[in-house]
Amino acid sequence: MRHFGQIAPDVRKRLFHQEPCSFTADSPARLLSAALGATLYSPATRQSLADDILKQGARGLVSMVLCLEDSIDDADVPFGEENLVRRLTDLAERSGVDLPLLFIRVRTPEQIPDLVHRLGPAVRLLSGFVLPKFTEERGMPFLEALAAAEATSGRRLFAMPVLESPDLLYRETRVQTLEGIFRAVDKYRDRVLALRLGVTDFCSSYGLRRGPDMTAYDVQIVASVIADVVNMLARADGTGFTVTGPVWEYFRVQERMFKPQLRQSPFLEGQAVGLRQKLIEHSMDGLLREISLDRANGLLGKTCIHPSHVLPVHALSVVSHEEYSDAQDILRPERGGGGVMRSAYTNKMNEVKPHRAWAERTLLRAEVFGVANEDIGFVELLAAGLSD
Repeated sequence: MRHFGQIAPDVRKRLFHQEPCSFTADSPARLLSAALGATLYSPATRQSLADDILKQGARGLVSMVLCLEDSIDDADVPFGEENLVRRLTDLAERSGVDLPLLFIRVRTPEQIPDLVHRLGPAVRLLSGFVLPKFTEERGMPFLEALAAAEATSGRRLFAMPVLESPDLLYRETRVQTLEGIFRAVDKYRDRVLALRLGVTDFCSSYGLRRGPDMTAYDVQIVASVIADVVNMLARADGTGFTVTGPVWEYFRVQERMFKPQLRQSPFLEGQAVGLRQKLIEHSMDGLLREISLDRANGLLGKTCIHPSHVLPVHALSVVSHEEYSDAQDILRPERGGGGVMRSAYTNKMNEVKPHRAWAERTLLRAEVFGVANEDIGFVELLAAGLSD
């Protein structure tokens, strides 16, 4: 699989200075954690689950969570488990199909070995499990169950803990809870692919819900938690983990953000008006601002609940030609001793030692999402995906 692999090769060549790399479910964890991109959640009860997975994979989705937790009613859990096992078994019997990375969001630790056993040979389609309401006390049994299931099945299985407990939100217990979470995930570091933020649960503790024109960072109680999670769990000193952006709850919101840009874009010149309108209708101002703020605050990837969110997340994850140029300059071997230089774009200062960690992360993102050509921006990348 590869990001933007659904786009024709000649179009990709026009868009990218460096195309996204190819990878598989067996690629190194460091690469996969950066490549998750938009992780689409789907209730495990959907009768069309197998077809949905194939359809979204063909449209460019790289990671997907099949949910047995909050997205389904308590009474539907047995059916959800049965349906999930049946649909994944069906997919395993098809030959030559390309699938996204698949994860199951469970409710209890006991579900992990049970589902792995019931899947049998179809477990080869699975990349891991999403662990809800993760704290040290609650999360350790999940991680122990995951390690045991991995040993039994012989299949590498990753964990993606969800940070959404009220103990993490409340000021009086936050630091202690974060310290415990770090101890748990550090013990199982090789199996933890990414940490996911459950912002909807944070808001629910105070009866809050952000509107479509507000980002998670506009809700101060939530923004403070994100800041502390990044501070303690996402450091760039080798001790940190990938932390993904919070879910965006809205979809199909009419916006006009890109209308002037679309009129001026050379990439769209001569294309149908219908595509232009389609792009406008898919634009979601709040979502786009939140994705940008995610990256500015050290988060990579995003939880998604609607397919229309996938392409904007991926398009905004592509490294610009300017970012790539800066990162390469900073990491040149001859710059190892430090120093300051003017950027190749002559519009900023690049300071080698302080900007090194940023440059390393940028080149990893460039590897999985690609580097845009010098005259290509978000609008062109989004338009190319929508026209596919």
